[in-house]
Amino acid sequence: MAKKAPSLQYIEPIGARVLVLKDEPKRETKGGIALPDAAEIPTITGRIVTVSKLVLHDEDVPLRQYDKILFHPKNAIPVDFEPDNQLFVVPVDDIVAVFRKEKPPED
Repeated sequence: MAKKAPSLQYIEPIGARVLVLKDEPKRETKGGIALPDAAEIPTITGRIVTVSKLVLHDEDVPLRQYDKILFHPKNAIPVDFEPDNQLFVVPVDDIVAVFRKEKPPED
């Protein structure tokens, strides 16, 4: 009997990287115009699923699990975890903004 390959249970980014669940691509503009399926508008927002230990312990990088972020997709590495998966490993340097409900206190 052939052994079944072990399934992945957890992905931990290494170095200054985070694992991001990319938001669904837009199917309609804000004005209500439906976009054809062939229209490729890159979605560059997503939620952080997990952060590397380096990022977690770096006080200069204000990123935490579940943060919504804006990122540059050029260096994002897709993770082939499941067929319809939207997971990407994103370098911290490619994250350009974090969405917050409140303005952080100034130092």
